[in-house]
Amino acid sequence: MAGNLALVIRRGWPLRVCIAAASLCVSCAGVRSGEDEALAARIERVENGLLPAIVLKGEPVAPMTLGGRMKFHETPGVSVAVINNGAIEWVRGYGVRQAGKSDPVTPRTLFQAASISKPVAAAGALLLVQKGKLDLDADVNGKLVSWKVPENEFTRESKVTLRGLLSHTAGLTVHGYGGHAEGEPIPTLAHVLNGTKPANSARTHADIIPGSRWRYS
Repeated sequence: MAGNLALVIRRGWPLRVCIAAASLCVSCAGVRSGEDEALAARIERVENGLLPAIVLKGEPVAPMTLGGRMKFHETPGVSVAVINNGAIEWVRGYGVRQAGKSDPVTPRTLFQAASISKPVAAAGALLLVQKGKLDLDADVNGKLVSWKVPENEFTRESKVTLRGLLSHTAGLTVHGYGGHAEGEPIPTLAHVLNGTKPANSARTHADIIPGSRWRYS
């Protein structure tokens, strides 16, 4: 433990601090051990303490395991990264990259970002709102350049806004995208939004009045 601790100190602390800390080696090692145990307990909760999407007050809840959920959903591989206090705390891979194969999922295995990208995009957009560069309630076509939301009878009544886009109330079509297999032509953003080849999704437009109801898009 002391040897490992000294390595950590040398990497992160000035030399004078390392010397001063040498006498505290045993107690510091105990703290480090406690931190490792706390992290292990948090990982354990993710691996063996998953909860259902809906929990009724007063009803018993049977925690589920990650492995059990993977088997239930016939998912061969999963990658988990946990961000705590603004930093990546731990990353692990589970299962295999392809059903029937043995190549394991590792922390470096690539997956489609898919809808995980939405909170990242939302955080970036809200940062621009905070800086005064975007307006949550302005017509987004005022800022869009290479593509604009098509005008129709629904947008004439109410405009598509950033607030609507971030809250799934903009009235836009296309709730998901199928992705593209390796080797297939990759569409540009304009192809995807216009629904033209090689995109494999419909064009994006408003088919209900923006702001009239919630709908995942």
